Amino acid sequence: MTSLKEAFPNLVKKDTLLEPSELDPFRNHSNQMAALDYYVSIESDIFVPTYRGNMAKLVEGHRRYLGFKKTILLDTKLVVKLIDQYKNGTISWNQFSTSVKSAHEDSVGNPTTRLVVPGKPKEEDYFYTNPQECLSIVDGP
Repeated sequence: MTSLKEAFPNLVKKDTLLEPSELDPFRNHSNQMAALDYYVSIESDIFVPTYRGNMAKLVEGHRRYLGFKKTILLDTKLVVKLIDQYKNGTISWNQFSTSVKSAHEDSVGNPTTRLVVPGKPKEEDYFYTNPQECLSIVDGP
């Protein structure tokens, strides 16, 4: 975590934005805490979800709708492989860092056509992750 904080000194979460006394009224209300997480995620300069659950997908779609705010979708299999290589001494920190950056340079929430798989709706992109119908202005007239 130290390396991450050094690389990104403005890394924030709700616990760092609010005083403990301001968070206290929300602590026993998971939905309200999730709403705070949502607002922080929507308003941040960069969003990197660690888990691709429904909340992350909704945030991704909302950020696209708000003008394609930078959202980095990690290739977790690749990152785990690179972490293993770094820990084993197979690659240096610079090689690790360069590999992660180059692998994710095109996965930053850019406009895309939503994947539709006829007869296999579970393999399709969720509407709220990629609301392309709401973004028709981006596609041009």
